[in-house]
This record gives sequence, C-alpha cells and structure tokens, in this order.
Amino acid sequence: MNAISVPVFPDFSRARVLVAGDLMLDRYWTGATRRISPEAPVPVVHVDRVEDRPGGAANVALNLAALGVRTSLAGVTGADEAADILAERLAGRGIRARLHRRADLPTITKLRVLSHHQQLIRLDFERSLTPLGEDPLPSMIEAALADADLLLLSDYAKGTLADPQPLIRLARALDKPVLVDPKGRDFVRYRGATLLTPNRGELEEVVGVCGDDAVLVERVHNLRDELDLDAMLVTLGERGMLLVRADVEALHLPTQAREVFDVTGAGDTVIATLAAALAAGVGIEESCALANCAAGLAVGKLGTATVGARELERAYMGAEWHAILDQEALVAAAVEAQARGERLVMTNGCFDILHEGHVAYLQQARRLGDRLIVAVNDDDSVRRLKGEGRPINGVEQRMAVLAGLSSVDWVCAFGEDTPESLICRVKPDLLVKGGDYRPDQIAGAGCVRANGGEVRILAFLPGRSTSRIIGAIRDD
Repeated sequence: MNAISVPVFPDFSRARVLVAGDLMLDRYWTGATRRISPEAPVPVVHVDRVEDRPGGAANVALNLAALGVRTSLAGVTGADEAADILAERLAGRGIRARLHRRADLPTITKLRVLSHHQQLIRLDFERSLTPLGEDPLPSMIEAALADADLLLLSDYAKGTLADPQPLIRLARALDKPVLVDPKGRDFVRYRGATLLTPNRGELEEVVGVCGDDAVLVERVHNLRDELDLDAMLVTLGERGMLLVRADVEALHLPTQAREVFDVTGAGDTVIATLAAALAAGVGIEESCALANCAAGLAVGKLGTATVGARELERAYMGAEWHAILDQEALVAAAVEAQARGERLVMTNGCFDILHEGHVAYLQQARRLGDRLIVAVNDDDSVRRLKGEGRPINGVEQRMAVLAGLSSVDWVCAFGEDTPESLICRVKPDLLVKGGDYRPDQIAGAGCVRANGGEVRILAFLPGRSTSRIIGAIRDD
C-alpha cells in the first residue's frame, strides 16, 4: 500500500534561536482551602507545594527548549537567590543563559497563590530593569548572534528592551530574522523587525479600536508599512490569529483551543513556536498554523506551561488531517487521549463506497465518546472478503473520504481479515459495530471487555449498502 501524503512535521532540533528580553521568576504556592481567616474575609491556604518556573522571556526560552530547539537567552536579573534559581532552572533545560546581574535591583518575581486549580492572588516583586549607563544587552547579543538563526525579542515592558533598535540592527545586518512580542503604545521602537505578534488589545492601543475585521486588516497593513515590517501576526483570543503581509491577502487562522483553562503564558508559546518553525525552515503560513495549534494546547494547561514537540505534532497533524495515522501513531495517540480522560470509540469496515447509511452510523458512534477511531480494511483485505473487483476505491481514497467527515477523528488501515490485533493494541473504551451481529461475534470484543471497555451494536439505516449500490450501477 502506498503511503498517504501528509505534511512533514518540522525537525526543530535543527533550529537555533536567541531570545532576549525581560527575565522573571514565576513562583506558585499551592494548597487546600478549607476555611476563612478570622483576621479578614480571605481564604486560608495550607501551602503544601512550592514550585519555581522561569517566566517572561525565560518562559519563551523554555517553550523553545521543550520543542527541541537549541536555545540561548540574554537578559538582566538581580544578584540574588531568585537569579540563582532562574539560572539553575534554565541550565537544567539545556538553555545557554547570559545573565547580566545587577546588585541594585531584585530579580522580577511573580508569586501566585493557588487552591483547587484557581489563582487566588498574585504578588509582584519588581523594579525597572532599564539600564543604568551603557546598555549591556547589545554586546551580549552581538556575541551570541553568530550561533543563532533568529533573534526573538520578548518585551514585557520591564525595561530590558527600552531601546531595541541596536539589537534589531545587529540581527538584520547579519540577515537574521527578528521576531518581537511587543508591549506598550510605542511600536516605533520595533521599526525594521521582521514580524511583530501583538494581541488585539495591544494593537488597538496603538491604532485605535477596530469596529470590524475590514478596519482591523486595513490598520494592521498601515502599521506594518509604517514600521517597515515583513509581517504582523495579531492574536485574537477565541477568534484565533490574523497574519498580515504586504501584497498578500490577510490570512485568518481560527482558534484550535478545545477548552480554555489558563491563558497565562500563551503569548510566549505562540511566539516561541513561530520562531522555532521559521528557524527550522518552515514557511510563514505553516509556521503560524503551528503556533496557533500550540496556543490551543497551552491555554488548556495551568500556569506558564510549555508544549512539547511530540504533543504539538500529534495535535497539529490531527487538526490538519483528522489524523490519517499508521498503527504505531494511532496507538500512541490513543494512549495520550485516554491519559487526558477522553473516551475513545472505535469501529471498523471496508467503507468502499461511502453512503448516507455510513454517515449516519458514524455520527451515531461519535456521539458516544470524545473521539471516533475508524479502522479500514486495506485493498488486499477487502479483496479477500468481497471477491475480485473489490474494492471500487483504493484504501487511500477511502481513508481520505472518511477523514473528511466531522464525526471521524482518526483513521487507520489494517491488512488482516479482522482488526482484532489493532483493536487489542488501541484498547478503546467502546467498540461499536453496525448490523445484526451479536457482541461476542465482533472482532476484538474480548480484548475490549478485558480492559474494562464496552461493546455495542448500532443500527444501520435499512436498505443502504455498498453492494446494493454497486449492483444498481451494474444493472444500468
């Protein structure tokens, strides 16, 4: 059987990205809340877990490292314990950090107190990182640029990037792209960069409130021209993203978030994934699609969480293709989905000529769980079951049609007469089959039940069958 053509997921290990910007330490104190304080009407949190994570530009670097990118980082910290922790966490993730430590200020630290997956309060410890005297960042960047494919500026308006122009000029002189996650109303500071990634609120602070999409696109085009940028990627929250370039129609990428749990750090994930893909040689449109997919994963996690390359690959390939997977990929995807608490429904068949009976049956099956897996007989298997002259459509065409149905999440081919071996590997929560079978006649039923799953028979629409359709065509 010929392999089905699918997009190639980028090799992020080839990419080298240098991050510069405002460095922070994110602290999380977590515990149970069972009573209100007698001192004030506030909950009492019994802290039983303390976690320190790199934040700000350092979180962007963590996102890059999680994707397998060779990552370096430059920024300013205090000369304190928080800086030591930050350096240790970064080194532990393989990030080469160049920290300019200043004794006159603390490392910016944000302390979040959480209980029952809810953030109760955030306490910030910070002073401006604006340089005193000569800015140390240009020399740090100049020394590191030779080993980078791309420069990423992560501006949190804390002062490190008070004057980003020398950094932009250094990178562009070496023909290195410059991506900027901007802050504040003075976007002129970023003139000459390659691409900016503001969210809609940040953008409207600069260009004014945009009443509709046409006005938004027009103003983004004008701003891009004014700042001499190659492109702007505007994140639109629940509406996804908007990519605007010169002489190309604006591209809208709808959101891929299944459930929004915490938006903390999602912007870091977007620009990190975008930078990783561009540095790995991916085109701008597909890089933005990857960043959009990563954002959907990030907002489903608590805190400034990162997205791994394997996690992104599964989500992205599935989102683009309703996941036409080989057996190894299907088993891995099933394990990950069940670990997230998803209920997997699985069925199988030849699906030689897809008709309304198939569509209704698959819709019914999909409503019984969170994901529907369809195992499809390959051509040799169909021929053994149905005889010469079958299948009418090859397995690649049959799988492509099934993958186009909104009810179908994953499609996988098998070559045996029955899918029992594949079903036993996937271990679905529910195995369904249409027709007049008894449950004990269904291939794979024993494995599913042994694993705690269920087997169910679903009704087909009467009078609909592939054989009947083929017979009618031949009679004509």
